[in-house]
Amino acid sequence: MKLRKFAALLIALAFALPLPAQAAGARTFFAMDTVMSINAPAAGKKLLDTCEAEVNRLEALMSVTRPDSELSRLNAYGSVELSPDTLAVLQAALEVAEVTEGALDVTLYPVVRAWGFTTGSYRVPAEAELFRLRRNVNWKKITLKGDVATVPEGVMVDFSALAKGYASDRLAALLKRGGVRSGIIDLGGNALCIGEKEDGSAWRVGIRDPRAPSALAGILNVRDRAVVTSGGYARSFTAADGTVYGHIFDPATARPAASGILSATVAGEGGMVCDALSTALCVMGRERAAALLPTLVDIDAILIDDAGELWVTPGLKDAFTPQGSYAEGEIHWIE
Repeated sequence: MKLRKFAALLIALAFALPLPAQAAGARTFFAMDTVMSINAPAAGKKLLDTCEAEVNRLEALMSVTRPDSELSRLNAYGSVELSPDTLAVLQAALEVAEVTEGALDVTLYPVVRAWGFTTGSYRVPAEAELFRLRRNVNWKKITLKGDVATVPEGVMVDFSALAKGYASDRLAALLKRGGVRSGIIDLGGNALCIGEKEDGSAWRVGIRDPRAPSALAGILNVRDRAVVTSGGYARSFTAADGTVYGHIFDPATARPAASGILSATVAGEGGMVCDALSTALCVMGRERAAALLPTLVDIDAILIDDAGELWVTPGLKDAFTPQGSYAEGEIHWIE
């Protein structure tokens, strides 16, 4: 994947912001529709203030529900000149869409809205409505020329599968610029670990059991890595007939993904890439995911299927420890 160019952009943007003072501290705040936290002992109040302000700035640029955001203006008017941040996310979205053969598709917003996941008024659309909605779900309809994005009428772009990951990358760049060498950023389940713990040990990131989210399926030990988990269980509703519908959608059906993958955890160098891929893998299913993962550089994954089985890439053999009932089962290695 040609995503390393975004790392240079992140660093450049970080250096453009003021360098705050350093001190011990942590911060918890609400943004991007989730609770976020930063724990970096070397970060002082000014640096943490800068980080929180940065997330709010990014949300103002990329929120699909704010009428003055760049995405809302793109969706309303069909064309808009993008800032460097929004451009970087869109470029990554298009690249991941191509690599995953459309499993990640940022034009799903009208579908997600129709099911009620943006409003809280949950419903199951009729087949005729889903057929109509599918006609406008196609990432290839997005045109990008320089920093100007264009979409045809009816096509709407949403960065919900990438924005938190991008924000974590930006915060990591800011914290490192501010002298932080050890810390963890948790943006609503999107974890990015800076360096290692102050005592020299690895960070321990818990992987939730999608069949019992209050329990852990495993623990992942990482240093200087992002770890992102996606799964329909994280946000769902139950229809009148008892069917549970999750929030991750299959672009091909305009329905919640039913690939057999209950959760996908992706570990890698950048939070945005891990965020996007974790969503795509839930849509792709085990066979397609197993074919894709060995081709990706510096990307590892843990998949949990609806049979309660673990599918893990070999790069995590010394880092992942199953917990609970998963400790008694077999790990299937994705070679």
